[in-house]
Parts: sequence; C-alpha cells; structure tokens
Amino acid sequence: MNKAPEELSHDDVLRMRLEVLRQDHRDLDVAIKALEGSTAPDLLVIKRLKKQKLSLKDRIARIEDELTPDIIA
Repeated sequence: MNKAPEELSHDDVLRMRLEVLRQDHRDLDVAIKALEGSTAPDLLVIKRLKKQKLSLKDRIARIEDELTPDIIA
C-alpha cells in the first residue's frame, strides 16, 4: 500500500532522494564517457561534469550514512 506524501517517513524521503541522486550519478557517468569518446572532447566540460559527479557521490555517501544505523561494537 502506497502512503500519501504527507505520510512518508524521513527515511522514506531519504531513500527516494538517494535513488534520484544515484540515477543522476549514472547519467553523468554516461555523459562523461560519451564526451571522452568524442573526436574533440571539451576538457573543461568533462572536468566540470567529473566535479559534479564527485559532489553527487559525496551526497550519496552522506545519505547512506544517515540511513545506516550506527552499530557499536
């Protein structure tokens, strides 16, 4: 059963955001590979996209850390 948006928990929202960020990360990866494979790659654009991809990776890691409970050994 689907919940109405106002019934979503904080974790549900984070999981949805995480999936969007992962898709954005994959899309950037495809775009970077396409640019790198072109006959005259624009190195500045590639550099900017790689920086954006790294930023997404950091945001993904922060959300994953928030969703993963701390286990005290």
